[in-house]
Amino acid sequence: MLGSASVIPHTSDRPALVHQREQLAKMLKPMLKILAGAVLLTAPLAPAAAAAEAIEAAREDVESIDAIMTAIYDVISGPAGAPRDWDRFRSLFHEGARLIPVGANGATAITPEEYVTRAGASFAENGFFESEIGRKTDRYGDIVHIFSAYEGKRNADDAEPFLRGVNSFQLLRHKGRWWIVTIYWQAETPDNPIPEAYLQAQ
Repeated sequence: MLGSASVIPHTSDRPALVHQREQLAKMLKPMLKILAGAVLLTAPLAPAAAAAEAIEAAREDVESIDAIMTAIYDVISGPAGAPRDWDRFRSLFHEGARLIPVGANGATAITPEEYVTRAGASFAENGFFESEIGRKTDRYGDIVHIFSAYEGKRNADDAEPFLRGVNSFQLLRHKGRWWIVTIYWQAETPDNPIPEAYLQAQ
């Protein structure tokens, strides 16, 4: 049936077909430009993502649970205006990791990169030294949950902290190292003190 007269156009119809094709080409031209622009806009994202993944953690920061816990508290601590090693900070987190502070308005999930932006501005003006004061750890295979009690000071030698609270860590053992998947935290209040179980050394 493909060779029948009903399918193959007659010679006298060809000028009309050429005109239709020219009109179709004119209609498609703007759409092709838009698609080309979309490709150009998304193209730079791949190298940027590759660059982020290329940050390799120092072995001593990720070889054990204690090591990665020490590293995360250390890397964000310092006097006002002191630059933090944000590449070291980034290297501790698994792809898709989230940091989730809890406050009066509930929980707000942010990425490690968003934390860098927000905390970096605050650290430029305020000293901040956060340290672990107790821990409760549960592990199953390659996944670990830690309730890590913390205190924060403006200066390392301050007699008293200006805040305390609990960080909830989810860690993963993968490819021969430890990763932070989530940090979920809430500050201590008078009506919500840190439980004694989380203030024990482990």
